[in-house]
Amino acid sequence: MFADDQASKALGIELIEAAEGHAVATMRINETMVNGHDIAHGGYVFLLADTTFACACNSHGPVTVAAGAEISFVAAGKLGDHLIATATERTRYGRNGIYDVTVHRETPDGPEVVAEFRGRSRTIQKA
Repeated sequence: MFADDQASKALGIELIEAAEGHAVATMRINETMVNGHDIAHGGYVFLLADTTFACACNSHGPVTVAAGAEISFVAAGKLGDHLIATATERTRYGRNGIYDVTVHRETPDGPEVVAEFRGRSRTIQKA
């Protein structure tokens, strides 16, 4: 699935790790991703989390899409930040699943959380 994801590739998102129910992806904040406050536009942070969620929930094989998602911004992303998103499956039931994604950046003092994302997935029949 990620191999055909042109939107994520265009933003420089790299899939670092993928396993059943788990994924890690990264993205560097560049000058086209900052808003009028000179911080990372939240839509780009959401997109990184959503891509990582998609990789985790599609790791089981059947085509799976987002049924819904929400994000809490904890700290502002900054120009040049190398963001790391880690998705973890919380539960799957029937055709549904719940996944949590933490987006952080590395600092000299250790990881700093930028956002927390929760995605709800739904397995579908491929058309």
